[in-house]
Amino acid sequence: MKTGLVLEGGAMRATYTIGVLDVLMENNIKFDGIIGNIRYYKKYASDKRFMSKRNLIFTGDLFSKDFCYNELPWKLDIFDNDTFKNSDTEFYAVSANVETGESEYIRINDLKNHDQMEYLRASASMPLVSRIVEVDGKKLLDGGITDSIPLRKFQEMGFEKNVVVATRTDSYVKMQEQVSISSLVYKKYPYFVEALKRRPKMYNDEKEYILEQEKKGTVFFIRPHEELDISRTDTNPEHLEKIYQVGRRDAEAVIDKLKAWLEG
Repeated sequence: MKTGLVLEGGAMRATYTIGVLDVLMENNIKFDGIIGNIRYYKKYASDKRFMSKRNLIFTGDLFSKDFCYNELPWKLDIFDNDTFKNSDTEFYAVSANVETGESEYIRINDLKNHDQMEYLRASASMPLVSRIVEVDGKKLLDGGITDSIPLRKFQEMGFEKNVVVATRTDSYVKMQEQVSISSLVYKKYPYFVEALKRRPKMYNDEKEYILEQEKKGTVFFIRPHEELDISRTDTNPEHLEKIYQVGRRDAEAVIDKLKAWLEG
């Protein structure tokens, strides 16, 4: 059976996910495929070049395109692109097509490829604080808007046994959000505005589906057991380290069960 790793993300809440992933890697746990997107640089999180209101005002992006997708991976914190290219694990980034209001699932295997890096950037480009990313004739933003936890998609793609890492608790229910500002900003993209309105129901339905799949034994679900005390844009290194350690502890607590489940 093909194994998959499905990541919720959640901007800086994804520091929890990083803690989980580090434990998985330390235990040499590998997957046939990974879907989702995360972004975490504790060392540079408080750097104004990474994320700042100044970036937003002068470039239209809260997260600096040049710093995050050029200077960081290729100069400051070198990304091992050769190992990534040669990996047998398939990685997919999810973005939202603002013209169709649907998700785009793009396989990424070479971040030196300009278009692939743009798809990755699109997958992390939050509405209202990011410019629309244009690549391959598509206009894209954060895939969490249209498919927050893409388990169903991975199952459709043939990944039958999946580990899902979420950044919200079981009890969390996404409430209807005020989209009046988004409706004005994205008035040229009515399908995207509708997707924003549907997002709470989509998210809650996906969480319910994951819990059902967990009961059936097709999913191993790792999630925080209390809400993470961090905002989507928190750059305090101490806060990030705390959430990272929560992820590590949660993963360490279930690592033996996870190994047995994967081998079963």
